[in-house]
Amino acid sequence: MSAKQEPNVWQGFKAFLMRGNVVDLAVAVVIGAAFTNIVNSVVKGIINPLVGAIGTQNLDSYSTCLKGPCQVAADGSVKSGVLILWGSVLGATLSFVITAAVVYFLMVLPMSKYLARQADRKAAREGTKEVIEVTELEVLKEIRDALVAQRGSGQSER
Repeated sequence: MSAKQEPNVWQGFKAFLMRGNVVDLAVAVVIGAAFTNIVNSVVKGIINPLVGAIGTQNLDSYSTCLKGPCQVAADGSVKSGVLILWGSVLGATLSFVITAAVVYFLMVLPMSKYLARQADRKAAREGTKEVIEVTELEVLKEIRDALVAQRGSGQSER
């Protein structure tokens, strides 16, 4: 009984791998990983220095002692007290928002506009094709009517 189930499992696995969604996701992951380097470079090279001009580039040092006295060792571990590292949370949040903005304004928005223009062009082409087809249909009807009229006039003469 297990011998019959194994081919079905493998066939199911093969069907899963051959789906277009899996291949599309794999390509998206690879492209996303490559694009991460570009986004990180923009954030580190342009955005962080601009933020650093206003404040600090590294927010990890900001913290609050919830239950004191807080003592932090040289390696960053907490010896006593409850230390809330809100600076690292704020830094990660800002990094996410900045990265999302860079991706949106440099990739998503231009691609959306491009795809909208392509769709408009396609719709315009289809509209023109439809007008041409209607015009051809009208011409064919006129030819038919003319032929019918010629037959009618030719038959009455005989």
